[in-house]
Amino acid sequence: MHYTINPAQIEAFERFARAWMRLVATHGGVHHGYFLPAEGASDRAEALFSFESLAAYERYRARFGNDPEFVAADNIRDESGCVVRYERTFMRPLLPTD
Repeated sequence: MHYTINPAQIEAFERFARAWMRLVATHGGVHHGYFLPAEGASDRAEALFSFESLAAYERYRARFGNDPEFVAADNIRDESGCVVRYERTFMRPLLPTD
């Protein structure tokens, strides 16, 4: 996930991120963390997470807008304005073989 965030709402973004890290782990995924601005003015953040299959990811995604915990996590974003926009990109890892 590629995020454009509101730097004035970084604490809200961190609450949002912690909620989603827990939800991904609870619902079958592995969250590899959020990467937040560290130096200077920046409005970019990244998140990496994985699921064992597309079917597992689709089961997780089916909860969006329905599951109260998912709705509550999205409310952090919506009420604070911490996320200006986001983009979802699907990738596959290429890992070292040695």
